[in-house]
Order: sequence, then structure tokens, then C-alpha cells
Amino acid sequence: MVNRRFLAVVGAGALALALVACGGDDDGGGGGSSGGGTTGTEWILGTTDSVTALDPAGSYDLGSSALQYAMYQQLLTVPPGTTTPEGDAAESCEYTDPKTFQCTLREGLTFSNGDPLTSSDVKFTVERNINIANPNGASVLLASLCEAPCPDDAIETPDDQTVIFHLSRADATFQYVLTHASAGSIVNEDVFPADSLLSDAEAVGSGPFVMADYAKDEQATLTKNDDYQGPREAKSSTVFVKYYPEASNLKVAVQNGEVDVAWRSLSPTDIVDLKDSSDLQVLQGEGAEIRYFVWQLSTPTAKQEAVRKAVAYLIDRAAISERAYDGTVEPLYSLVPPSFPGATESFKDVYGAEPDPAQAEKVLNDAGIKTPVDLVIGYTPTHYGPNAVDEATELQSQLNDSGLFKVALKNAEWEQYQNLYKEGAYDLFQLGWFPDFVDADNYISPFVVDGGFYANNYSNPKVNDLVAKEQGTDDQAVREDAFEQIQDIIAQDVSEIPSWIGPNIAIAGPGMEGVEETLDPAFIFRFWNVTKSG
Repeated sequence: MVNRRFLAVVGAGALALALVACGGDDDGGGGGSSGGGTTGTEWILGTTDSVTALDPAGSYDLGSSALQYAMYQQLLTVPPGTTTPEGDAAESCEYTDPKTFQCTLREGLTFSNGDPLTSSDVKFTVERNINIANPNGASVLLASLCEAPCPDDAIETPDDQTVIFHLSRADATFQYVLTHASAGSIVNEDVFPADSLLSDAEAVGSGPFVMADYAKDEQATLTKNDDYQGPREAKSSTVFVKYYPEASNLKVAVQNGEVDVAWRSLSPTDIVDLKDSSDLQVLQGEGAEIRYFVWQLSTPTAKQEAVRKAVAYLIDRAAISERAYDGTVEPLYSLVPPSFPGATESFKDVYGAEPDPAQAEKVLNDAGIKTPVDLVIGYTPTHYGPNAVDEATELQSQLNDSGLFKVALKNAEWEQYQNLYKEGAYDLFQLGWFPDFVDADNYISPFVVDGGFYANNYSNPKVNDLVAKEQGTDDQAVREDAFEQIQDIIAQDVSEIPSWIGPNIAIAGPGMEGVEETLDPAFIFRFWNVTKSG
């Protein structure tokens, strides 16, 4: 997952009243689990993800979120296979007016150390995240509430069970933000400092698991929280998480039975090889991981719309999938994943599903652009895995083979790369994205409003207005229409070029149950739903 910076969108519009979370679940989660419901033996998850921090205010990465979802409660949660938030710590939540979001907590909530969890902890949590504004954190997701220092009246707590968020602007996505581990995990105000991060060893939450032991980059031990109240009761008493430095180490570990589940991130070649193992299941769910190439419109080459359109006509997504990723990913023709409401295939509609060299040549000739066009493509060699270079090289070959371009590849490690692409070191550069929450807005507003998180100097007033419109209403038909218009405009402007979408994949050993059900576009590994028999 990208360690991202989300630029706030200044939106407007009317948000109709909408109930977004209903009270009580149907499976008895409303009362404490009291140790009941455990059905499986202990098991081990292996991963190459790293963890930045267990304190939610200090992280914004998938590895950290995976543990935080297990350790902490959020007001709202996203059940597997859905895109609709439901209550976790909250019994119910609703928009009471266009800029007011109110939640009622379940009664009797406690942290795993026995302290009560009340509305005061929720207020403390959100204000703390915003005010600390840690550079590795996700406080930017809360921008529609307030900016640091967050005023005291931004969050009202009239009693221990009620939390009222007074948003600075109408924002239909705020309910989704509260489901995010790093933005919405509730911390104990008597344990966590208000103005600094807590050490990993001291972190305590109220989620379905307790962190019993943690050694960074080595292992985490999660034990069932018998006092958890909510819909995510753990089905296993103990879960271990083992961290591996390389995908090759993880592959060997799952082959040898050292781990029961391997999740993130095996290479495409490893996945193909493991499909031949009779003892393992290669499980695949609908994913939402995307890759795309972004134009830096500050460069003389990228400023030329005809150049951008010519590349859009020439890219061969199917070849990238097969040659760079062993067929483990699918071509993507818009910013928004196909499974999300409001998704289109705008790039296919405009440029076709297959490369069209004749149209590419025509658009360049009509603009009077001399060929071959010198083009610099940037990529980062390790942040997106070992196949990033293969993808960049494949695109380079496609463009060079057309005779219309002369492409130079340049690369830098992630920290430097982020600065270089913003400074205009590349005409076109590779990036990737995982969702913060399962809504099409999360694939649009971070990128296309006045240059977005990657500061590529793109700006279209119509796009800005449409983003404000979809964020300012809960009318799904209106939102989807805005999403579709935005995607059509981006395809015409070609501020970026989508490349592929990848599935959510895990390798499971004998006796594992519940793994496939958690492999959905939210990319939340739901430890509490997974069990091992035997």
C-alpha cells in the first residue's frame, strides 16, 4: 500500500439525511463474547508487509492497518463482500443534517485493560489524530471535520454514548473514513498521550483481539479479547503473524507448512508455481489494487495533449498482464475498479481495448508533432514489487516499437521517487493504489482535484465541481452520475493512464476456513473470521 498524502477537496452541496448504520447485529455480537464462539485452533499468517506503528495516529499503510483492525474498534466496520458500513463500536450512526454526523455507542464497551470506552474516548481519538498530524499518519482523511488545531466544538459528546461530528463541509464519505483503521480506530484517552505517539509495547484497544506480544519485523501474537462487544467476535483463540523480508522466503514458508496462510505479497511467478501444490489452496477474491501511469503536466512533452493521447492509443494492457505479471492481473480501463458503483471503462470507450498505432500516429500528425517523441518514464524498483520494472520495460518496448516514441526509463527508490516525480523528472511515472475505503470517491478525489496527491499540475474546474457534488450528497444515483462524468473527462484529458487491477490473493494450507471470504476489495484481512480445524 502506498504511504499516501490525501489532499482535501473543498466541496459544497446538500447532503440528504441518511441512516448509514443500523443497530445490533444478527449474530449475537451486541453483547460481550464471554469466551464463547471460538471454533478453531491457533494458526499462523505469513506476510512480507511491514508495520509502521501500532498507534493508529502514526501509520497509513496496509501492514499497520491489518493489526489495527484486529486490536481496535472503529465506530463503523465494513463486513466482507459489502461496501456498506455497519456498526462496530457504534450501535447506529446517521447524518442528521448535511454537515452533522451522529453516532450512538453500544452500552458497556470496555478496552482490553478494563477501562470503559465512552464518547469522550472517541472525541479524544479523532482530535488527537488531527492535531498530531504525524507525517506517516492518516489525519488527512479527517480533513472534512477540521484542521489542526481542531476546535473543541467540532465534536460534541452530550453523554457517554453519543458522539456528534460537526463537519466543516458536507462529506458523504466521512462515514467511510470512520471505518479506516488508521483514521477511525478508537484509543484509550487514559493511556495514549494527546500530543505524541504511544510505543508499540503500550498500545491497547477494544477490538476482537489483544496484542499479547509484538516484535517489529518478526512476529505478532494476537489472543482473543473475551470482553469485545460487536459483530467481529474472534473465532480463534490465538493468531500469530510472521513477517518475512522477501516474497521468496514467504513462498518457502507456506510450502513447508511454517505458516497456514500467506497473504501479501507473493510474486506472480510464485503464485503460478503454488497452484501446482496439492496441499495448498490459491484463493482469489475480487481486488481493488490498481496500477496506473501519471502524466507530469509541468514537462514540455507531457503538456502536449496529442502526446498523451498517442500513448493512450498505444498501451497494450493485455501484454503487460501476461508478460510482466504472468496473467495474474487484469487490464484496467478507468481509475475506478469495475466492481465499484459508478465505475466505467472510459479509456476503452475512447481509445479501444486493443492498441491502435494508426490513431496514435494520426493524433500526433494532426498536432504537427515530430516523431519519434522523446519521452521519459519513471518507476520505483522495489516499492511496488519486483515486477514494476517489467511493467515499465514492457510499456517502453510498446512505445518504441511503434516508431512514434523514443523512451528512456529512469528509476529511484520510493522516498526519492516521490520528490522526483513531483519536480518533473519524468514525463510519465508509475504509481499504485489500495483503497482507504470501498467507495469510488477514494479512487478519484485524491488524484484529480488540482493535481491531487501526486502534484502533477492537472486541474479541470468541471472535475472539481463534480467531486464537490458527489461528496455533498448521499443520493447514490447523483453520485454515480458524477463519478461517470469524471471518468469520461479524465479519459479525454488523459491526465493519467490506467494499466491494471489485481485480485486479492492468499495461499491457504490444510484446514483453513474463512480465508476466501475476507479476500475482497476492502483489503481488510479479517483475522476474527478465519479459523483452522483439526
